[in-house]
Amino acid sequence: MFSNVLKQHDWTATQRAIDAKTARDVEQALARSNRTLADFQALISPAAAPYLEEMARQSHHLTQQRFGRTMQLYAPLYLSNECQNICTYCAFSLDNKIQRRTLTDGEILREADALKAMGYDHVLLVTGEANQTVGVPYLKNALRLLRSRFAHLSMEVQPLDQTDYEELMTEGLHTVLVYQETYDRERYKLHHPKGKKASFSYRVATPDRLGQAGIHKIGLGALLGLSVWRTDSFFTALHLQYLEHTYWRTRYSLSFPRLRPIDRLGAEGVTSHDFGQCMTDRELVQLICAYRLFSPDVELSLSTRESPRFRDHAIRLGITSISAGSKTNPGGYVVEPQSLEQFEISDERSPAEMATVIRQAGYEPVWKDWDQTLMTVCP
Repeated sequence: MFSNVLKQHDWTATQRAIDAKTARDVEQALARSNRTLADFQALISPAAAPYLEEMARQSHHLTQQRFGRTMQLYAPLYLSNECQNICTYCAFSLDNKIQRRTLTDGEILREADALKAMGYDHVLLVTGEANQTVGVPYLKNALRLLRSRFAHLSMEVQPLDQTDYEELMTEGLHTVLVYQETYDRERYKLHHPKGKKASFSYRVATPDRLGQAGIHKIGLGALLGLSVWRTDSFFTALHLQYLEHTYWRTRYSLSFPRLRPIDRLGAEGVTSHDFGQCMTDRELVQLICAYRLFSPDVELSLSTRESPRFRDHAIRLGITSISAGSKTNPGGYVVEPQSLEQFEISDERSPAEMATVIRQAGYEPVWKDWDQTLMTVCP
């Protein structure tokens, strides 16, 4: 289990090791074709900042070599904002007095039809963490409703048991995203004081349960800025490497949710924040390139949290998957557009506009990532 690997690495010692990396360490990492975790530390260190142009060049080359000139497009479909957790940074937190909503069957289909009309064939189902309301029975029903409409169904919901994942996979589930938020145990405890999510150990073991269930793809990520982003990114890389070696039949993706200066003001109804450090755009570029140099095969995804200008440039850096036209509230596309969003959207361009940007950059927009017919070829 990854929890055993995690015990072998001290947070403070890791942070010091990253800060101690030198220009020579960075140059040696850039010269290698197969990078180690020590190389990754060098590439995310402050010492790597002057080498960003070379990192971007190599990242661009590796991405095209592995993925070609393609960019996968996906959209989140928020099913519910009900949640039994208290998370200091989230608008859906239990202590945030907002109107709660969970979509009915008819509303789910209306939202799905709106996404299909935009061209989407890959949707990410998102809920708050409320087992009684949006537990496994609700999720099974949603997958049944949607599996004939979309080629790829992903999910970002509460962590579940292995048997639950196996059950959902029979209903058409292909991918599960589960963000640890932070690998810093003290900061994790500070920002998750109540609810099932308060269990650091259960959450960090979720990718193991997914791998044991045989899921097609697992998505990882840390909420960058909740603690020290460089250290969190190292532990995410450590987690990725463990999973790639242990569950080698499964594919992997990394996402880059980050707390921006505007988030320090708090989501609607959330007034108390004690963030570690918000990373700059330049630092996010450094991190994207570092992950690509560390793992040429991992998919890298960027959401509409980021600005249009940043996302346009990121297309060439190593990103392989991008959302567009996203709504982060239940029913946000057609059912109830004015309900509370989980986080503020920065890039509000439509999927068609984003597809045009992708083509103008010399890339091909890909509207789906998975086809059920592949199961007959590779059972």
